[in-house]
Amino acid sequence: MIYVDADACPVKAEIERVASRHAVQVAMVSNGGLRPSSNPLIEMVYVAEGPDAADIWIADHCGAGDVVVTGDIPLAARCVEAGALVVKPNGEALTGANIGNALAMRDLMTDLRAADPFRQGGGRAFSRADRSRFLSALERLVRKAASQRG
Repeated sequence: MIYVDADACPVKAEIERVASRHAVQVAMVSNGGLRPSSNPLIEMVYVAEGPDAADIWIADHCGAGDVVVTGDIPLAARCVEAGALVVKPNGEALTGANIGNALAMRDLMTDLRAADPFRQGGGRAFSRADRSRFLSALERLVRKAASQRG
């Protein structure tokens, strides 16, 4: 199963393509507002409004042999702890080896933004290279998850 933190996910089409190629079910989890897919492998899961409702649902359902797509670092940490394989939309895999650093960096950036409310800007724009890196990473993780399931 592929679980997607879908509200702000820029790679939904790529996920659907990989899922179709491997005949893997996908749960697109959101607070609503997403157009349903006609693909029978794609399940739309609508959760209640709330800041972490989708994250809680994904963390409660994922486990070993699953792939999770999210840019949310605390959610990624919970999923890694549950045994899932996690990838960010830019193709960066989050694992037991690097999730601690990712959490620390997230906390540092939160503190820096809080200390300087006039700090402008965000991350860099999502690029074609990010999309390509994501496709390659998702392909690898789906194969790895399949081998874990046996």
